[in-house]
Amino acid sequence: MSAPLNLSVVVPLYNEEESLPHLVEQLLKALRPTDEAFELVLVDDGSSDRTAKVLAEVSAEVPEVVAVLLRKNYGQTAAMAAGFDVAGGEVIVSLDGDLQNDPADIPMLLAKLREGYDLVSGWRHQRQDAALQRKLPSRIANRLIGRVTGVRLHDYGCSLKAYRREVLSDMRLYGELHRFLPALAFIEGARITEVKVNHRARQFGSSKYGIDRTFRVLMDLLTVWFMKRFLTRPMYVFGFGGLLAIAASLITSTYLLMIKVMGGDIANRPLLTLAVVLGLAGIQLFCFGLLGELLIRTYHESQDRPIYRIRETLRGGRAG
Repeated sequence: MSAPLNLSVVVPLYNEEESLPHLVEQLLKALRPTDEAFELVLVDDGSSDRTAKVLAEVSAEVPEVVAVLLRKNYGQTAAMAAGFDVAGGEVIVSLDGDLQNDPADIPMLLAKLREGYDLVSGWRHQRQDAALQRKLPSRIANRLIGRVTGVRLHDYGCSLKAYRREVLSDMRLYGELHRFLPALAFIEGARITEVKVNHRARQFGSSKYGIDRTFRVLMDLLTVWFMKRFLTRPMYVFGFGGLLAIAASLITSTYLLMIKVMGGDIANRPLLTLAVVLGLAGIQLFCFGLLGELLIRTYHESQDRPIYRIRETLRGGRAG
């Protein structure tokens, strides 16, 4: 592929030996008729079946395929991060490898992205999954994530998304943060929208998600909320909490001191223990805030990362 890459399609795979040949066929059918110079970055996330072998065979036959084989099963977030790092296109599209996302929707996402957006998210408005096990929890999670992050999308869990490369280059993924990519991009100032996409019933295998994912998602949601509110100012949350605790400790201690001066007995009063605990907790929270400020400054200065992002610069009426 001598032409500069316009598009990289990143697909994480885990035990998808039956779906993989059909997926590649559908991707080629959707993308080859376009004018895009593209590559298919297929990431095997330590599958326990023949996915890696099938992927090696496909990569030997299809020039557009870039096979990435991970040493073990790291999880979908790590597999997507590996695919993003390997991808060379100016635009990156992600989707699942189980054939439930429709590759024919990719040109529509690209057209929407070129209207001036930085991230286009798919919305499975007619989702072909079980109502109670998948659709209802997903609907609740989408509303909760939207309220916490401020990015209102109907379907955070849809893997079919299109990104400009510069949006992904500033983000580091871990945990289950792949589903929070729109929120992380919003923190960086990205312009985000969503489009309705097709969703198909699973043809091969079974879902890789379990109920244990709920806990991980909630923990990552708290992480994203903290990053959105206090990423560059941790002292605001820890320091404020510490000052409140110290103030409550001083008020309680003053009250107990007045009782002691008046001849009262405070040795066995629970308020004495509370005053001591509040004072210690307040000092600890305040110190956490100071340490957080130092860590943030070390983080930005060591990587030479600015605390802002410039969309464009105008010099003499020209954009740079």
